Amino acid sequence: MNSENFSLSEAIVSPSYVRKGSQARRGHEQLIRHLLEQGKCPEEGWSESTVELFLNELAVMDSNNFLGNCGVGEREGRVASSLVARRHYRLIHGIGRSGDIAAIQPKAAGSSLLNKLTNSVVLDILKLAGVRSVASCFVVPMATGMSLTLCFLTLRHRRPRARYIIWPRIDQKSCFKSMITAGFEPVVVENVIEGDELRTDLEAVESKIKELGAENVVCVHSTTSCFAPRVPDRLEELAAMCAKYNIPHIVNNAYGVQSSKCMHLIQQGARVGRIDAFVQSLDKNFMVPVGGAIIAGFDESFIQEISKMYPGRASASPSLDVLITLLTLGARGYKKYLSERKGHTTGQGADRKRTHVSRVHVALGVVPVPLPQRCLGRGDHPRRRDAVHEETRQVPEGAEERGGRSARRSPSGSVESGGRGRRAAELKCETLTVCNRHQLICLCVPLRVRP
Repeated sequence: MNSENFSLSEAIVSPSYVRKGSQARRGHEQLIRHLLEQGKCPEEGWSESTVELFLNELAVMDSNNFLGNCGVGEREGRVASSLVARRHYRLIHGIGRSGDIAAIQPKAAGSSLLNKLTNSVVLDILKLAGVRSVASCFVVPMATGMSLTLCFLTLRHRRPRARYIIWPRIDQKSCFKSMITAGFEPVVVENVIEGDELRTDLEAVESKIKELGAENVVCVHSTTSCFAPRVPDRLEELAAMCAKYNIPHIVNNAYGVQSSKCMHLIQQGARVGRIDAFVQSLDKNFMVPVGGAIIAGFDESFIQEISKMYPGRASASPSLDVLITLLTLGARGYKKYLSERKGHTTGQGADRKRTHVSRVHVALGVVPVPLPQRCLGRGDHPRRRDAVHEETRQVPEGAEERGGRSARRSPSGSVESGGRGRRAAELKCETLTVCNRHQLICLCVPLRVRP
């Protein structure tokens, strides 16, 4: 309904009623206009009706939704099931073109606008979360591991002679496979024990650079988010080292957007040294379905180079999911989640977490082994061998049937792809991963069966 149609409606319905409807419509349109003007996440979240109005307006801009359209080409957005079409709000064309995932599609102005706005809104959220100087980003319809692979493949063109990726160890299989899939040889640098933490061995990293030769190193692949007792890599020192030896630096920031500490480390690393790109998961940080990631960096030309490395067009589903989520939450709503997450690591938040976990213990029929305060505060695995009970048994059968559907067990002595089982074996304990209802915090505690 435009102004002309509203005027015509006054001849059918009372003009005063029509004017009220017109004013309500303008309220929706004003929110959309601000989004188009600013390209930022709105401060207050939108209603579902505003979001759906906006998506429907985008959809009618795509050629497959033109009235009287008769597509005879190869890319006409044909969908057999109306249910599938509605699931995607009839935004069928996807994003990008064969040469660039960020390119505009001639037949899909609405989908292209969706793609551009999503990248702009996500960039605003990354700045809000703590990386103020980030220059560019884009949403890619792949999970973190494959997104890291895309970054490594882009570096191959910049450093064709290089074959090694220096990687401070983290027990997570997809990180390791991302380097192998790209055709490079990971050089694993073991971490060092400092107190009750595993920290980056900077001397060993520099020694490997000198041993292999800086020109033969594709990049340093560091990690922010991880599982205790390992802590985030020393990003500032690694960034300075990469700048010193002129080596690219890629950061696996899979869980990091929700953590002010991780985002601060990235910001500081870029300030004092070199960080070429950092990659974060959509589902882990924005509560959307699995299958998307954000590739971001401080050099817009390099981020564009990565986007052009993606072969072919791409699914718009991850972009659509995260845009709907951020428009619904608004900047204020997302900041509220960040504050709640941060509260779990201090005082009152830790007390709430103990209460939540104790309820899980009752439901599953298990007794928690006492943990030091620091372990609960960090929200990860137990950090010290002497903090856990040596005599542990398996979580009872049927735990999932008793409300533990979000729990993950790692039996003592097992080795899982994520490395949790290996750590459980080292600590000689069972661990239970418990996710809160917002999926922003995971807490792992050692368990033994209630007598």
